[in-house]
Amino acid sequence: MSKPLNSAIVAGSVCVAIVAASALGITAFGLANSGHSGPSRPGPDEDQTTVTVRVWDETVAAGYEKSFATFERDNPDIDIEVDVVPYGEYFTTLADDVESGEADDIFWLNSSNYTTYADAGALLDIDRALARSSRAAWSPAVVDQFTTADGHLWGVPQLSDGGIALYYNADLLKQAGIDPAALDDLTWAPGGGEGDTLLPVLKKLTRDAAGRTADDPAYDGTPVQYGYNAGNDLQAVWYDYLASAGGAFENDDMTAFAFDTEEARVAFQYVVDLVQQARVAPPAALTNDDADFSREQFAAGKMALFQSGLYSLSPVAAGADFEWGVAPMPAGPEGRVSVTNGIVAAGNSASPHRDDTAKVLAWLGSTDGAKHIGADGAAVPAVLGAQEGYYDHWTAQGVDVRPFFDVIDDGPTIAAPSDIYGRTQSIIEPIFDEMFAGRISVEDALARAQSEANAALENPPAGDEPGDGDDGALN
Repeated sequence: MSKPLNSAIVAGSVCVAIVAASALGITAFGLANSGHSGPSRPGPDEDQTTVTVRVWDETVAAGYEKSFATFERDNPDIDIEVDVVPYGEYFTTLADDVESGEADDIFWLNSSNYTTYADAGALLDIDRALARSSRAAWSPAVVDQFTTADGHLWGVPQLSDGGIALYYNADLLKQAGIDPAALDDLTWAPGGGEGDTLLPVLKKLTRDAAGRTADDPAYDGTPVQYGYNAGNDLQAVWYDYLASAGGAFENDDMTAFAFDTEEARVAFQYVVDLVQQARVAPPAALTNDDADFSREQFAAGKMALFQSGLYSLSPVAAGADFEWGVAPMPAGPEGRVSVTNGIVAAGNSASPHRDDTAKVLAWLGSTDGAKHIGADGAAVPAVLGAQEGYYDHWTAQGVDVRPFFDVIDDGPTIAAPSDIYGRTQSIIEPIFDEMFAGRISVEDALARAQSEANAALENPPAGDEPGDGDDGALN
């Protein structure tokens, strides 16, 4: 399998770039690279500094442990401890720890949270810590995502989600007489009107208990084989429909929501109708409270098409015992417009040992430091020179991951939600749940959600801190 365009990086040149840039940055930040080498140590002693790194992913943490073993061998004066905090409590505890001065030296951040910490002065300026030239070694999409309007970058890129694509069950397609190649040209149109090729395919792929497809007048509307995973899934589904309809979620300066528009109504109505009218997707009662339901149905062979990102690749590969593949996501009135998302390792500006923290950040931003992240196919490193191992892993498995990257390489993207969604998700999400359940019209849901969320932004509750409430992260 040929590799995605953005994996065609000369690893050696990237490694040289990041090491050189990091060395310059460390000097500029008031540091001196000791150049020491020596045997690894079992734990910190009185001559060592301990640098702590907080993440929420066990798989990536395992890769970090391998990476840090090499770093500690070459830097025996620094011991690195990885702290894994479950995602459900990650941002609440992080906010508390930053406020109390007990946060880790380095911690992961996503697009829904980083600006709040940056504005509060809680993060190291990466351009100052490692030199601006370090950016050349990292995914431009992730660099842009975590660069504020004033041009400052507030974290070292670690993970890149690529874009959204369409997993397909080849066996179910064959049963329905659909060539997988036909998926490359799927298009949705407002109201399922002229030019819509997606809905007819989904109907052929949806079956009730009697084996009748959803395009059969006798179809009973209760599928046992789902055609698709339409539902209240921000990253994988409705956010991309919104973008491909020409709509936006936030205003240009990311200070307020802007989704109560005709474009948004068209997009949401189409997706809701797939659930409520065409009945080609699971009912909201099964998906609103179980984010993994559709993925599990696909892996079990009970869903023909599953729209998602690279974060679903390992679970699908591990769970599916049928032939499957990946195709481009459906196009809308404005073509294919996917969200792309990333994660950064941010430096704590209150760290009592900022010199050593900057050294570890430089290592995390290097090819050698990041290569273990993608070696087993769990995640795409945002360090370009380290991506080769990820692609090689999936090539060996016979999986073509190009659709996840072609969609963001070949066309426009929509930026991941900013921190205003992280602060208002607890308002918006329940209203959207009601909309997908058919208890609120699309028009009323969008108007109410935008009005209430913007009002909350204008009048935040007393004591509101970074990370309070639900997080709007995509990962």
